[in-house]
Amino acid sequence: MPVPTTSPVRRRTLLRDDVYRAIRDAIVRGQLRPGEKLVDTQLQEWLAVSRTPIREALLRLERTGLVTAVPGRSTVVTPHDETAVEQTRVVAAELHALASRLAAPRLEPADLQRLRAANDSLRQGLDVQDPEQCVEADDAFHEVFAHVSGNSTLTAQLEQVMPVLRRAEYLHFDSARARASVAHHEQIIDAAAQGDADLCADLTRENWLALEA
Repeated sequence: MPVPTTSPVRRRTLLRDDVYRAIRDAIVRGQLRPGEKLVDTQLQEWLAVSRTPIREALLRLERTGLVTAVPGRSTVVTPHDETAVEQTRVVAAELHALASRLAAPRLEPADLQRLRAANDSLRQGLDVQDPEQCVEADDAFHEVFAHVSGNSTLTAQLEQVMPVLRRAEYLHFDSARARASVAHHEQIIDAAAQGDADLCADLTRENWLALEA
């Protein structure tokens, strides 16, 4: 199992959340490929942590659908499954629509500026064909609504479903769809600026469903 050569986990914290995010991000970005076997000892060496946070992280990743465990045998990065991705997208679309609906009446000018900045970053990422910048910019855009919604249950559910979608975007980056998403985001920003919660939610849902294969 090839692993990244540098550890993103800070030795002074060794938080299990850090371990989870490190492995999750390596899978999402394709450093750990679909079908690849995950070996505890190699992950421990990479992240410089004990076996316990590794096992906890893998259990969490199994719940997100990014890894598959065969009891008594092995744990592997879950193979890409287009049906699972599209089923997840439908759920994510509704969750993001709800976040937009809840957040729209609460958005401040600074929040609108963050939305515009994220969309500008998405546009710039497309100009240089940088998938990582594009995905991170899209995350930043929708995170504004999730954060301003103030609903911790909603954000927890989004954290559960989004990794599968983000991995699919890295594996099959489509610049044409991403370019269309910039225009969708502009419409969402306009609706948000007007405080139209229903329109904002509808446009956000359409934005996510438009990415369907």
